[in-house]
Amino acid sequence: MKLTAPTVEKLKPTDKRQEISDTLCVGLYLVVQTTGSKGWQVRYRTAGVHRRMTLGPYPLVSLAEARDRARAALLAATSGLDPAATAKAAKATPVEIDGRNLVKNVIAEFLKRHAIHNRRADDVAAMFRREIIPMWGDKDIHEIGKRDLIEVLDAIVDRGSPITANRLLAHIRTVWTWAVGRGIIAASPFAGIKPPSKEKSRDRVLTDEEIVWLWQACERMGQPFGALYRFLLLTGQRLREGAEMTEGEMRGSLWTIPAARVKNEDEHTLPISEAAAAVLSSVDRIKGKAGYIFTTTGLSPVSGFTRAKGRLDSLMQEIANAGRVEGAEPIAIPPFTIHDLRRTCASGMAGLRFPPHVVEAVLNHRSGTRRGVAGVYNRYDMADEKQQALEAWGRYVIGLVEGEANNVVKIRAATSLQ
Repeated sequence: MKLTAPTVEKLKPTDKRQEISDTLCVGLYLVVQTTGSKGWQVRYRTAGVHRRMTLGPYPLVSLAEARDRARAALLAATSGLDPAATAKAAKATPVEIDGRNLVKNVIAEFLKRHAIHNRRADDVAAMFRREIIPMWGDKDIHEIGKRDLIEVLDAIVDRGSPITANRLLAHIRTVWTWAVGRGIIAASPFAGIKPPSKEKSRDRVLTDEEIVWLWQACERMGQPFGALYRFLLLTGQRLREGAEMTEGEMRGSLWTIPAARVKNEDEHTLPISEAAAAVLSSVDRIKGKAGYIFTTTGLSPVSGFTRAKGRLDSLMQEIANAGRVEGAEPIAIPPFTIHDLRRTCASGMAGLRFPPHVVEAVLNHRSGTRRGVAGVYNRYDMADEKQQALEAWGRYVIGLVEGEANNVVKIRAATSLQ
């Protein structure tokens, strides 16, 4: 398209960002955003690298002035200079010079002022340290564009972690939106990026054989993760709820998880079965003011879940294939998450013929039969039912791992609960 003053004025936005080149000044582009805003950019090559430089918004910068600025930039580039870098240095303020706009510092400020209110703040911080800081940490946040993020997400998908890529996209969008609200950047460049992978509702439940392999793998792992994974399987609670458990939350055989640590913010009291109590008694206590049960320091709850889960997977695979006849097809255990232990426990209790409202009470679900007024009363009057369900499930698991097949009833397929 030949750009003229009238055509520039009449160009309308579409559902996609438009870049329209100028035939009279090669390298000059008019950018039309989906919002209708327009601006000028020039593309050039310096030191063998393709670069682009923003020349200003339209109509503040007219077509004629944009051409003049573009020609000046192209001339500088042919002389070996980088006009974008030169312009940035000329406009640098003390705020930019002291590094406040570096990605690593923006993320640190976000974690300090915003993410601290998120119960999973530690997980979010760890993801940024692992996936973003090594590549973007020392770059100015204004230098990061849509293509940069897409390349990061593609690399994560290619290594076999598509759900991690989805989570990272969500966290990055939150940071950049927060940065817009703080006046750090004018707009987020990540609008329109779709999650790289489709997510399906999970229904993974460990088989009886897999439960045995997991139990044996936990024995080899040792503390604290071996005991933690066994405890989660027997109680059906969430990973963080178990990992952050303290001595102060125990009253005899009752474990009360405070509302601040529960996803639905409902204080949850859970009877501890004999099997789960045996797991807890096997944990060597490390003294600390907070009284964490699953800890390596006594100062904070156990961490490093990704590495521990990888270790668990490897050990289960070794155990499953131990003694395999030479030439036989190796057993491949389908992937599962630690949250699937919760689902396995729920499905197991349902398979042992405990009704859905009892299973929901164990899981501390608000859905289904425990919603509304009925849920308020059921929190208090089902302690015995929860105890019976967890004891039965504990006996079933111990029967499996000890090989006492005659002492347990084979669980039939049951609708799983999350």
